[in-house]
Amino acid sequence: MRAISKVAPGWWDYTTLDREILDDAARLSPEDMLALSRPGFTVKFYDTLEEFYLSEALEYINAWRQSTDSQPAGICGPIGPTEQLPLVARLVNELGLSLHNSHFWGMDEWVVNGKAAGIDFPLSFQRADMELCFNRITPEYSMPKSNLHFPSEQLDEFISSWDGIRCVVMQGGQGEVKHWAFNDPPKREGEYINEPPPPSEFRKLGTRVVDLHPITLIQNARTSGGGVVQNVPTQALTVGPLETWKAEKVSIWQAGSHDSPFGMRLTTLMIGKQIMDTSVPMSLLGDHPNVQFNFYRGGLGTCSVEMH
Repeated sequence: MRAISKVAPGWWDYTTLDREILDDAARLSPEDMLALSRPGFTVKFYDTLEEFYLSEALEYINAWRQSTDSQPAGICGPIGPTEQLPLVARLVNELGLSLHNSHFWGMDEWVVNGKAAGIDFPLSFQRADMELCFNRITPEYSMPKSNLHFPSEQLDEFISSWDGIRCVVMQGGQGEVKHWAFNDPPKREGEYINEPPPPSEFRKLGTRVVDLHPITLIQNARTSGGGVVQNVPTQALTVGPLETWKAEKVSIWQAGSHDSPFGMRLTTLMIGKQIMDTSVPMSLLGDHPNVQFNFYRGGLGTCSVEMH
């Protein structure tokens, strides 16, 4: 039987992995991480935060430039990180880039009292996208509201918005529980008491309402709410693997503020060596044909012991 989680016994998570995998990840140097690149998986470092966030913003521009009336295209974007969003708006305005046939999908949204959080909810992801990016774009270049797709309890409408439109890139960050979007590890229950669900089962999941792992609640309280965990909802809507595999590329951006030095190394190792385990949802991207991990070199840290 697999180990019990060290942080949430009723859940699967990375602390249930074999000790050898965990120790191998902790030993990785930055050069070792770069060496894990392979066909279908690229590891890239940026030496400054300015270059890091500008490169992230340019993925929006490059995706939208490919969109035409006959072949519309877009990008699925995250809320963590957000530093790229004002840069996206600035680039659109400075370049005079019309977004009239471009599309955008939000990755996720909180669920409050059974419904998607409204734009007036302080932690709303749609609110952040609009305030930090889309409301800053000059009206003559702006994207039609019908081309802005945010997940809601109207699941069929959001899911169907992916049909017939190229998702050039799905962009994201990595949470401390090793998720992309809110694809958290599953609960340890039912037929999955002794082993987590197989990757083939996880891959079947589409946009849905999910219960959030305790690590995710604590992380979002820390990064977005000053640690006030009682304000963080316990459920969210999230794009699933089904939508992720419709994206031509998955691009993950890690500046070192959302996950630990160990966590960034662990998923790099697992994707690089195609070790797929649903207790580490990010590892399932080892089967996606085009994944890029982008790191700010100054945020990589070390896994050595430092007493504070």
